[in-house]
Amino acid sequence: MYAILDIETTGGQYNEEGITEIAIYKFDGHEIVDQFISLVNPEKPIQPFVVKLTGINNAMLRSAPKFYEVAKRIIEITEGCVLVAHNAAFDYRILSTEFRRLGYTYKKSTLCTIELAKKLIPEQPSYSLGKLVRSLGIPIADRHRANGDAMATMKLFRLLLSKDSEKEIVKSYVKTEVKAGILPKLLDIVESLPSKIGIYYIHNEKGDVIYIGKSKNIKKRVNQHFTGTSPKSKKIQREVFTVTFEETGNELVALLKESEEIKINKPIYNRAQRKTLFQWALYAEKDSKGYIILKISKFDGRKKEITSFTSLQEGRKTLFKITEEYNLCQKLNGLYDTKKGCFQYDVKTCFGACIEKEKPEDYNKRVNEFIDQNTFLNNNMIIIDKGRSHDERSAILIENGVYKGYCFYGLNYQINNIEILKKLIIPMQNNRDTKNIIQGYLRKRKVMKVVTF
Repeated sequence: MYAILDIETTGGQYNEEGITEIAIYKFDGHEIVDQFISLVNPEKPIQPFVVKLTGINNAMLRSAPKFYEVAKRIIEITEGCVLVAHNAAFDYRILSTEFRRLGYTYKKSTLCTIELAKKLIPEQPSYSLGKLVRSLGIPIADRHRANGDAMATMKLFRLLLSKDSEKEIVKSYVKTEVKAGILPKLLDIVESLPSKIGIYYIHNEKGDVIYIGKSKNIKKRVNQHFTGTSPKSKKIQREVFTVTFEETGNELVALLKESEEIKINKPIYNRAQRKTLFQWALYAEKDSKGYIILKISKFDGRKKEITSFTSLQEGRKTLFKITEEYNLCQKLNGLYDTKKGCFQYDVKTCFGACIEKEKPEDYNKRVNEFIDQNTFLNNNMIIIDKGRSHDERSAILIENGVYKGYCFYGLNYQINNIEILKKLIIPMQNNRDTKNIIQGYLRKRKVMKVVTF
């Protein structure tokens, strides 16, 4: 659990500042579960330049609670949380100083969104909160007020969690839980998970990720791990300390994240998935008579594949559909063994290439049409699908035929501005697996929209 914090102060000499306003959002990594927002009477005057900056003046604070009156609520809402702030050292110092004046030692682990942003979103012109979130298309209201800045920090932190493909943020949080001596049982872990689509990460007591999976129902899938009797399930049951997760809103983002993060994190119980899943491929080659034939065979890195499959059965099933959809020949494509015309010709959906009735150049036009429609070569497109909530969408960016990554965006102007979209994109590897995941998904399922540019 995280406590997203922002504090406004009176200004003044170091360690003599007083709090004028505080906002805390308790955030579970997915949504806000509690919040506390209050003006605070600092019992000292506000510096004039601070009044101009924040709009908070001495008159506004006369009837506000003093710090000792809100201290208990601050302790309650931040209990068991890592403090997160933009320039966390400042907010934590101010808060600790106020508690120290009351004779109370306030200690918390902290995360700074400035430092995280510099690592995960490098080369930004500015890392000040206002300029950074605006450049990322994150809306911000009430700038230099605790509530507005804390909300913007929460949205920024959520984006940073998504961009943290090595899971350093989550690992550090799990280590904090271990130090606190929390040891959840398997049933408690399952109960804390959502019945939604996404990625889940099984951690051991050191915080290391030992297994990564994706599911349409995270709770149900993790429960299967915890009740399974296979040797791998038994090992996971013995070693698990906690399970974290990320909702993805749709299966395509889940598939891409799973493939990428297994390769990056190399969990010990994902050994089989570290290698490519696509052992069979579809190739095009000309026969002796000039017809382009489509052929399923074992993946060969020396040849240029059109698309790939996890099994020969999946490949043949897909090739049957392609052959029917584009009025191609089952015999030429190796799906119908005969010395005469193929079955498709008998039912008038093949135009006779199998018996050389159709000219190679006419037949090859349809084969090339299929190839053009099913490769990303030089394509620029955005695949838009469901997001993690009803007012959000996901976007997958392919530029010049190269898969760039994905992001989530609110239903506002962001998708209309390709440059802002590129800043939101969580960069991912462009490799054979990602290409085939996207091709396979588009081949089998409908997405909300595909935008070309």
